[in-house]
Amino acid sequence: MTLARAHGWFALEERDDGVVRITEPHADKLVRANLWWLRGTDRDLVVDAGLGVASLRRHIPHMFERDPLVVLTHAHLDHVGGAHEFTERAAHKAAEETLAQGVPASLNGPELYRQLGVEPAGENLPDLLIDALPHTGYDPRAYRVQPLTVHRSLQDGDVIDLGGLSLTVLHLPGHTPGCIALFEERTGALFTGDVIYDGHLIDDLPESDPSDYRRSLARLADLDLSIAHPGHGRSISGHRLRERAHTYLSAPFA
Repeated sequence: MTLARAHGWFALEERDDGVVRITEPHADKLVRANLWWLRGTDRDLVVDAGLGVASLRRHIPHMFERDPLVVLTHAHLDHVGGAHEFTERAAHKAAEETLAQGVPASLNGPELYRQLGVEPAGENLPDLLIDALPHTGYDPRAYRVQPLTVHRSLQDGDVIDLGGLSLTVLHLPGHTPGCIALFEERTGALFTGDVIYDGHLIDDLPESDPSDYRRSLARLADLDLSIAHPGHGRSISGHRLRERAHTYLSAPFA
């Protein structure tokens, strides 16, 4: 299949609360994740870093004007691919080894599942997980995610102060051991990564732990929050998040 060059790889959407949602519209829904750009008075922060197919610095240079910290919610390709472009990276300590080794990565659907150790289970996986090229001459077969050094090791309860914005780290394992969310208590905003979103929650990866996942969602169900900005899809209300958490918790547990 011959792909055309994309007219802009990233899409930016500034919300009323000043948070910027960044997406990669030309990535397949399997690997189309959100990046969230927050601007404090002292420093900016970016939650997650996308696939790394296209350069964030080249396409969104103004995002790097104040040397933002990137916080990685967990160690999957669609969340860490562009992290090497940031001068300071933070992640939970349980994700550091996987990030240092280089996360499983491919733009071929069946090959990615093979690397992740996942059975397709009848899914019709696309051969190519992008529908356009970031630039002329790009070879999707050469796609890799670089091994990453974590400069700031995070634990549950750590606080990241940006000046005017203060984010508390919540360690919420289950999807992966190193999953975290960031909670801005003043506004009630929660940046959830892949812990929860408005869709099917994935708890059956080789590294997943459904028991941990239930404890994490039970914790979120009791959290007083107004809005959740997830790793995939649109933002949801705190009420909707609690509904999603209770739906998961009420399902039969093997």
